[in-house]
Amino acid sequence: MPGLGNILARFAKRGGEGRPGGSIVVEGARKSSGGRSRSRVIMAMGVFFALYGAIAGRLVYLGLQDVEVTYVPGADRLLAARPDIVDRNGQVLATDIKSASLYAEPRRIVDADEAVERLATVLPSLDYERTYSRLKSGAGFAWLKREITPKQQNEILQLGIPGIGFRPEKRRFYPGGPTASHILGLVNVDNQGIAGIEKYVDDQGLADLRAAGLVSDAALAPVQLSIDLRVQHIVRDELAGAMERYQAIAAGAVVLNAKTGEVVAMASLPDFDPNNPVTAHQKDRLNRMTAGVFEMGSTIKSFTTAMVLDSGKATLESRFDATRPLRIGGFTIRDFHGKGRVLTVPEVFIYSSNIASGRMAEAVGIEGHRAFLKRIGLLDRMQTELPEIATPTEPATWKRINSITISFGHGMSTTPLQTAVGAAALMNGGKLIPPTFLPRTEAEATAIAEQVLAPETSAAMRYLYRLNAEKGSGRRAEVPGYRVGGKTGTAEKVVNGRYSSSKRFNAFLAALPMEDPQYIVLSIVDEPQPERPGIGATAGLNAAPVVANIIRRAAPLLGVKPDFGQEDAATLVSHQ
Repeated sequence: MPGLGNILARFAKRGGEGRPGGSIVVEGARKSSGGRSRSRVIMAMGVFFALYGAIAGRLVYLGLQDVEVTYVPGADRLLAARPDIVDRNGQVLATDIKSASLYAEPRRIVDADEAVERLATVLPSLDYERTYSRLKSGAGFAWLKREITPKQQNEILQLGIPGIGFRPEKRRFYPGGPTASHILGLVNVDNQGIAGIEKYVDDQGLADLRAAGLVSDAALAPVQLSIDLRVQHIVRDELAGAMERYQAIAAGAVVLNAKTGEVVAMASLPDFDPNNPVTAHQKDRLNRMTAGVFEMGSTIKSFTTAMVLDSGKATLESRFDATRPLRIGGFTIRDFHGKGRVLTVPEVFIYSSNIASGRMAEAVGIEGHRAFLKRIGLLDRMQTELPEIATPTEPATWKRINSITISFGHGMSTTPLQTAVGAAALMNGGKLIPPTFLPRTEAEATAIAEQVLAPETSAAMRYLYRLNAEKGSGRRAEVPGYRVGGKTGTAEKVVNGRYSSSKRFNAFLAALPMEDPQYIVLSIVDEPQPERPGIGATAGLNAAPVVANIIRRAAPLLGVKPDFGQEDAATLVSHQ
């Protein structure tokens, strides 16, 4: 058999070499091999074309589908920082802290029912139906709970639910809680300012940067306010005590720098905690100092007296007849504690005569009366940083009856802060300075101030304010060493279109020290009740003591040094 193999091999070799047919067999084999290689290349190319064609087709298909996408505000925003807000001494009033928010990727949720049930063990307040709907939506992203606590985050992590995640966010924190809530305002869940100074900060450009995507989590320079947190605490504390003591429905106060227009402190109660603002939008949480307008009662007589003195129609020695009531068109105007005689200008002021105030308004005339109130800023919407500013109200057409009633504080409504700003002009030499919640120097204030009174008129008003604290309705606002002056205002509130004798809006407007007033302090008490049976509930009995308590506690912090000299109103006017 081996021999046969060798013979066959030699025969094959000779046949391949010696016969013409042998060369034809080899060439055919080579052609057959090349054809197979080309087929393999064509097949490979076909596979690749088919693969990429399938991908392209899928993309086109998806692009043509009308897919419902649930957009969640803030889901695509960067972790944007807000600037800290600090008081005039650098104390932090508002700052950002890091928090986490819970989200889901519904497309990755395996069992929506189970996921909701397990999340509810950590977040009992979770809305089951809404959360289930979001988890079943098939969307790529959905918020489930904003701003959860670190403990809740840890407990949810331990649940191990696929498709559930956490997004780091910034949360606004107010260390003082409600202490300055009406000034600072609020942010929404996306850390955007929606009220107060927070909204003012956004309106200055932060909101535009956020909308353009030009935000970052880097720390921003703090926004400094004119507020003194120490005085702010005192004001709020005294108002809380007054509401309880006089069983009032509301109270408010402001401390204003008479030289610069800076608001040093301002509060309105009831207020809210901006860290948990669930009550912020309730009707009684209104910021009465700037967002409410009220008939300010006899505090307006300050402006009536200044008006008649500044017009040249009267001097401190002038007299006005208050022997009998004024009768106009079926209305009779009387004095609360009438003297039934002719009164000098100082007597008109300290006895708070409605009749004589009406005669002062008649001496100036209707047009002159309205022009003066407009000049001193009581009739126009106030311009300041807070967005919550109400517009004063006045008669559409001023008639004689309107001018007379407005002279003693009825028939025209304005904001308490505007009243304080106007009073600052009465005290500081006649300069009307727009109020501000930001730091301002005296030089800056002088540059924007408007001279609305003669300096001599301002000097006369300082004398009358001090005299009223010594002998008139402002005696309970006296604070030894600080020579306070002021004017009370007890206004009957309108109920069902008629003035009610049982519901009052009380105010006390004060300045200190009267030889050179540095600060204006205004308090309001809404619907106070008698502190004890047998006494009244007029402003001298409640609003004035509130001012006295604020001054007693705050004046040393403001750098107003007490002086226990016996300088009275007569000495004061002789020094002018």
